[in-house]
Amino acid sequence: MTARSRDGSFEGKVAVVTGAGSGIGRALAVGLAARGARLAVSDIDAERLTATSAMLSRTGADVLAETLDVGDRVAVDAHAARVAEHFGVVHQLYNNAGIATASTFVDDTPVAEFERVFAVNLWGVIHGTQAFLPHLITSGDGHVVNVSSLNGFMAQPRMAPYVTSKFAVRGFTEALRTEMIGRGLPVAVTVVHPGGVRTNIASSVPARSADDRHRAAVYEQKLFRTSAEEAARQILDAVARRRGRVLIGQARRVDRLVRALPSAYPPLIAAWTKRTFGGI
Repeated sequence: MTARSRDGSFEGKVAVVTGAGSGIGRALAVGLAARGARLAVSDIDAERLTATSAMLSRTGADVLAETLDVGDRVAVDAHAARVAEHFGVVHQLYNNAGIATASTFVDDTPVAEFERVFAVNLWGVIHGTQAFLPHLITSGDGHVVNVSSLNGFMAQPRMAPYVTSKFAVRGFTEALRTEMIGRGLPVAVTVVHPGGVRTNIASSVPARSADDRHRAAVYEQKLFRTSAEEAARQILDAVARRRGRVLIGQARRVDRLVRALPSAYPPLIAAWTKRTFGGI
């Protein structure tokens, strides 16, 4: 059994984490358990979720694990009801589940690809928030954490569905935060922008060609420098401080670039992409 630290922001709190089967989601769940939280974890991949649940159980944490497709509103509503019934209260929601895609919009991105990505990345966040928000308000000390991306404020080529979904998550989260503040409701809201975090989201993108596989390898080798564990630590530290926005890894530098050159950064990104990958 792993030693657990006492933290008033997490000790005894019930935290819900989607996409907990790997990457940042798993690291968040492990970090929350170490800080004394009780956990409801979910993932669409049953095998990975079982592995995460086993890790958490070894820490002595109180864990409810359920396979879940966050794009299915009815399933998310049912999950929220079961979590509330099991624990009696819900304090924190981490909308982390996400998928990526790689294709040029002008050549080979069908509408179905947008729908597939939006179902998880955007609707998953909206479904989770809508299902759990009443419980968070009732707790008197709620917190919604939505994971966007570096691509929630900076666009890259070959990622139109993903970029669009993550911009939307940012907008939804900021609107929700404004509403919670304006209504005086006891729910903090945080948007997270990870950049260059080593997870399986890029490597799991369907490779349609050797070029796609090459690009994925370059991303892994050159760009993904922050571990999922470090990203989770920064997120949880920000939650403890009730910060509204978290920039992780390369997102900090990119945020400065976009703020300084909002109209000029796209040519810079296009040039970098051509130089790095030999084309767009």
